[in-house]
Amino acid sequence: MMGFEPVNIVWALGALILAGSALTGYQLNWRKSIVYILMWGAIFAGVTLFIDAVR
Repeated sequence: MMGFEPVNIVWALGALILAGSALTGYQLNWRKSIVYILMWGAIFAGVTLFIDAVR
């Protein structure tokens, strides 16, 4: 499914944006929000790399 890779990237970015917007609902300070967003990004990247390695 080489043609669907951009869709997966868009989906992952959308999920990160959704997680980031949920964090802003808690009214955290900007530094903590950025740290959480980066942590979620690392989680998504790690899962994606793991799935690619297993294939």
